Amino acid sequence: MKVCIAEKPSVAKDIAHVIGANERKDGYYEGNGYQVTWTFGHFCTLKEPHDYNPNWKFWRLEDLPMVPTKFGIKLIENAGAQKQFKTIASLVEKATEVINCGDAGQEGELIQRWVLLKANCNVPVKRLWISSLTEQAIREGFDHLKESAKYDNLYAAGSSRAIGDWLLGMNATRLFTKKYGDGKAVLSIGRVQTPTLAMIVQRQKEINAFVSEVYWELKTKYRETEFTSTIDRIKILEKAEKGLDYLLQHPFVVTSFEKKEAKEGNPRLFDLTALQVEANKKYGFSAEDTLKLVQNLYEKKFCTYPRVDTTYLSEDLHPKIEGILRSMHYYANYTSPVLALPIPKSKAIFDDKKVTDHHAIIPTDISPSGLNLEEKRIYDLIAKRFISVFYPECKVANTTVLGMVGKVEFKATGKQILEPGWRTVYANEKNPEKEKEDEERIMPLFEVGEIGPHEPKVHHGKTTPPKAFTEATLLRAMETAGKQVEDEALREMLKDNGIGRPSTRANIIETLFRRNYIERKKKNIFATLTGMDLIDTIQNELLKSPELTGNWERKLRLIEKGEYQMETFKAELIQMVFELTKEVKANTFHKTISIAAEPVAIAEPEKPKREPKPKEEINIGELHCPKCKTVLLKKGSTAYGCAEFKTCGFKIPFEILGKRLSDKHILDLLSKGQTAKIKGLQMPGAAETVDAKLIMDGSFNIAIA
Repeated sequence: MKVCIAEKPSVAKDIAHVIGANERKDGYYEGNGYQVTWTFGHFCTLKEPHDYNPNWKFWRLEDLPMVPTKFGIKLIENAGAQKQFKTIASLVEKATEVINCGDAGQEGELIQRWVLLKANCNVPVKRLWISSLTEQAIREGFDHLKESAKYDNLYAAGSSRAIGDWLLGMNATRLFTKKYGDGKAVLSIGRVQTPTLAMIVQRQKEINAFVSEVYWELKTKYRETEFTSTIDRIKILEKAEKGLDYLLQHPFVVTSFEKKEAKEGNPRLFDLTALQVEANKKYGFSAEDTLKLVQNLYEKKFCTYPRVDTTYLSEDLHPKIEGILRSMHYYANYTSPVLALPIPKSKAIFDDKKVTDHHAIIPTDISPSGLNLEEKRIYDLIAKRFISVFYPECKVANTTVLGMVGKVEFKATGKQILEPGWRTVYANEKNPEKEKEDEERIMPLFEVGEIGPHEPKVHHGKTTPPKAFTEATLLRAMETAGKQVEDEALREMLKDNGIGRPSTRANIIETLFRRNYIERKKKNIFATLTGMDLIDTIQNELLKSPELTGNWERKLRLIEKGEYQMETFKAELIQMVFELTKEVKANTFHKTISIAAEPVAIAEPEKPKREPKPKEEINIGELHCPKCKTVLLKKGSTAYGCAEFKTCGFKIPFEILGKRLSDKHILDLLSKGQTAKIKGLQMPGAAETVDAKLIMDGSFNIAIA
């Protein structure tokens, strides 16, 4: 029997349907010589410090650094996950072959390999590697299964990443918490989150230190065209007024008129970061929201695999492009001109050397239906970008005019679109933000030597501070390790040194929000006082440097390519952890940071205490989501969440209105739809507490009654 292991139940169902495993069993499907089972994402995790050494349960400076002689994995502590793992282990034990059907990326490879390692798999393993979940893609994938060994380097990179994050995160977080914390909460340090926070703090300091200066500029209007003086900005009003008096005494003379035709290259296809940037600029979507929405589209088979870092397509996709374009019925007005000609096989689009695990995000040949408004917006971005790359380039005329008024030079520039080309696809959009800079006037024709009256004036302005980060600009900064890069080709070259991976950046940003290190004001992101204090406390530049962290990311990518050794990377991080620990312990810098963020997670040695009387325990067992019937998983110390949370969205927080819910409260909500009356609920903005029941309404939201 061949055992297929997918990363989630919905994907397992799709695979089972395609390969004929149509008999539903407890925790798997069976039929046609296959058994198809699933995980709920991460079933295994690296062991915690106290699993290696009981003394490491407690947060003490003298125990640092913690470096296990050998890293191990364990099952997560969740009844539903442990029950499903037993099913997987039982099937694997009797299998003749295992087919790894996990998400086709680094994280998916790591999840599945750890599960197979924990299940003691000793039979041959094949790999299903597909870029979409359409029936055709799954069939083709099973027709061309890969050898698991082909992805050993991918697993090594994922394992190195996890171990690196453990070594730095566990040690640095305890180190700074015990050295500089107030004993009430955790000061969280991370390989990616700390340099990201450092970039935001640095920008915040630049904004805070900025002192605005007023200035004056000389401008004039000639033939309904505004010209600006090329001399430096004037800092004294009297000097500007004297300049104006001078201009009034002289006519305007055109000294140069240059009109050059140029081409504006087509935009590139979307990788995940570019899609998140565009969705944030156009719709204000957070990076996490965009990832969730495009993941929904992928699982509904309407777009290809989204967690990608390339803007290119593999060359073997070229014959399929016409079929995809013909299937896009809602966009027929835009696809018709493209389909009238042969699809170009441009290296700017199709290049095997630029494709990593997967190609860029594009629509599939399945026409979308049943989408909500937000999903439609993301699909529309992907669809229009896909169509636009096959259009001709946009032809423009760039005009530069120079003139003199007496001895003062003036300049004006303009742009005229001669042939819209790919811009046709966006012609009906209302002032798209990405084109605001192109909204320049069409200039009249000027002749060198012409002379005439003009209307000079003094323009009063003031300098503006650096712009705060938005999620769009922060994502770009993470992608390029803090370098300000507008050119798409250059940005592509810097991706190997970016901070984090496309699939993890959204979570990093959300983690910083959750830990109260940053805050959002409208679209802008600012560092909080806590975040600034934390970065100021970290004296070690390596922890804060985007470029150095980007260098670690480059090495992880080299491990993925088989060009760098996992053990070397681990040894370098261990050395860094030892040096960091020694440095911080010896540091005489004193600053106590108070933080109101996540719950306290600091374990101290226990003091002897009187044993409480035993209470009746409730066996909460395996819980199921009332909304989609999938298993509920324990999400750290904050909530029970649906295993399909990205698509379903259901969760029950452990604390509501200031009250910690008991196991019985949670069971009652799930089984009866309401709890017994709970005393002392703190209503927002109310001085008095209330006693009330919690109920689950028809939309699966929790309210009071």
